[in-house]
Amino acid sequence: MLAGCAQFKYYFQAAQGQYSLWSDTRPIDDWLGDPATDPKLKARLEKARMIRRFAVKELGLPDNASYKNYAALNRPFVLWNVVATPELSLRPIQWCFPIAGCVSYKGYYNKDDASAFADELRAEGNDVQMGGVPAYSTLGWFSDPLLSTFINYSDAELARMVFHELAHQVAYVQGDSRFNEAFATSVEEAGVQRWLEVYGDEKMREAYARYSARRQDFLALLVKHRQLLSDLYASKQSTKRKREGKARIFAQLQAEYQQLKVSWGGYAGYDRFFAEKLTNAHLASVATYNDLLPGFRALLAQQKDFRHFYAAVQSMSNLPSVERHERLHQLARLAPPPAETTLAEKRSESLGAQ
Repeated sequence: MLAGCAQFKYYFQAAQGQYSLWSDTRPIDDWLGDPATDPKLKARLEKARMIRRFAVKELGLPDNASYKNYAALNRPFVLWNVVATPELSLRPIQWCFPIAGCVSYKGYYNKDDASAFADELRAEGNDVQMGGVPAYSTLGWFSDPLLSTFINYSDAELARMVFHELAHQVAYVQGDSRFNEAFATSVEEAGVQRWLEVYGDEKMREAYARYSARRQDFLALLVKHRQLLSDLYASKQSTKRKREGKARIFAQLQAEYQQLKVSWGGYAGYDRFFAEKLTNAHLASVATYNDLLPGFRALLAQQKDFRHFYAAVQSMSNLPSVERHERLHQLARLAPPPAETTLAEKRSESLGAQ
């Protein structure tokens, strides 16, 4: 009965939060026609509308009511996600819902509610991360609006966000977050590349290349230490030794991040990730977004256009999970190695040439 009451409260806050979002939403044309709308916001909404048209025409993403409205929220994030793992495991705890299936997080529209749930999980001995989320997809069930939480992103980042969330409406498998997020990430990557080819100038393309290189460097750092933790937890060492090893690996991660910042010229955009004590939960979602991504990249290159790519992904989504993942891993193994290097590697090459 207690579990049922807690679940009801969770669904109630979710319904209340979604309803509040709808209440604050107005069509883009209304905002543009309102004399009280800040001119800077009008410019961002016009840009978002251009990105939305590009998504439909050039990427074959759904032409529906999503991202044709805008909501101004009085908070930095639309919701807060809570991720948790056992103390000596990288496998995230899952929660199951009627539409989304089983996922490795719980989202709250109120930060205090998310914090209270995170404290409950910590009290049970779990590792926990709570993070703000600027956008999410309702998978086409509702019309997702543009939000103040991300409307002021750079043009390329705004495009990335819209492409990613719309991709979830093309293909989504209940209970397979790794498949869903890697697919959406592959669409955002290819989509932004095409967007920049058409609308970007040299300065914009260089800025996004730096951003992408730093992101790859950062992900590589997390993947490296995630593997170290995975090997540690799979070993036959005692619980005491595993706890000591865990502390050393996280300290090493912190130290190597500081070195990485130096190679970036002091860029501090990922400092927020390290703002609280690092836990397994911080690294649990790395695999969700990236393990299957090379396979989707290879599949898109193989299919050559988005229409055939989406059809192949939708067909693959009907396979059993193990077979679905194995096909993507096989595609990644057969694909030629990427030609690009990370920002740190490029800087090293440049210094070597000098």
